[in-house]
Amino acid sequence: MTSAENMADEMIEQTAEEQTVLATGNAAESADSQANETSAVDARAAAVNIPTGTVVLAATPIGNIGDASARLVALLERADIVAAEDTRRLYDLARRLGVYVSGRVVAYHDHNERSKADGLLDQVETGATVLVVSDAGMPTINDPGLAIVRRAIERGLPVTCAPGPSAVLDALALSGLPTDRFCYEGFLPRKHSERVQALRALLPERRTIVFYETPHRIADSMDDLLDAFGPNRPMALCRELTKDYEQVRRGSIGEIRQSVIDEPPRGEMVLVIGGASDEEAEAAAPNSLSVEDLAVLAIDRALEDGLRIKDAIAQVVQEHPLPDGSLANRKQVYAAVLEMKS
Repeated sequence: MTSAENMADEMIEQTAEEQTVLATGNAAESADSQANETSAVDARAAAVNIPTGTVVLAATPIGNIGDASARLVALLERADIVAAEDTRRLYDLARRLGVYVSGRVVAYHDHNERSKADGLLDQVETGATVLVVSDAGMPTINDPGLAIVRRAIERGLPVTCAPGPSAVLDALALSGLPTDRFCYEGFLPRKHSERVQALRALLPERRTIVFYETPHRIADSMDDLLDAFGPNRPMALCRELTKDYEQVRRGSIGEIRQSVIDEPPRGEMVLVIGGASDEEAEAAAPNSLSVEDLAVLAIDRALEDGLRIKDAIAQVVQEHPLPDGSLANRKQVYAAVLEMKS
């Protein structure tokens, strides 16, 4: 073997040793960093004061486990009772947070929250801390929790919040639409007729509007939004918020509807709709027409357009929705027409 070959072998061995040392050092630094982060979270959680004899509503992560607060960690560890929307998801959350839930866990969901509220509050009266959590986000916001809050208020028992992640506020902040005034409307109604009525009632709404929607209804809902508000109203469709695949689609209603057709979104989503301009609000302001007023308009329409009276009534009623977005009773309008003609 030549001296050059010996030198090459020595350099390879030295490089391998250096890489091993470097890798070991990086692994150790990573482990130390994770340990430091865990100990820091534990330290913050230990410093959290847990109120006794109180109902605590705590927000849980909506997608990113890193959004869990030290206060949530402390409450999960030390609350006497944890009322969870889904106990399996609660234990999964605790596992991912490295938390041991020491208190009694009870299922607390839409179907039993009223019947369970007083029993939980009886424990609060004895000094227990009752923690209420939903699967994601803040309890009471499209999730269980309202019943126990109302009963606690009625019974004079303390209620507080441990705030945290919120899909509504995240979507609103990311939408680029005005945030100084907004209204949250929850999930759009499932039935087409009810959805149309709800959207009609919101036509003159000047505030930014926030909805929840699901993948299997989004196409129909976008069709109804287009019919109600027209193609040019600005909006944002926000999905998988705080997750790795977070996506915010911004544009007009017409553009977002087309994107839903071309690339159907997955996962639950938040729709943020721009409020009406002054001109749109004035044009959409519902006319408070009585049944008699509608009857007069229907008679005029029938004479002017050569329509059957029933067809004229149908057109007039459709053009003049009531303040809540519903339509006047056509039979009542028809009866008023007959009375006028008699």
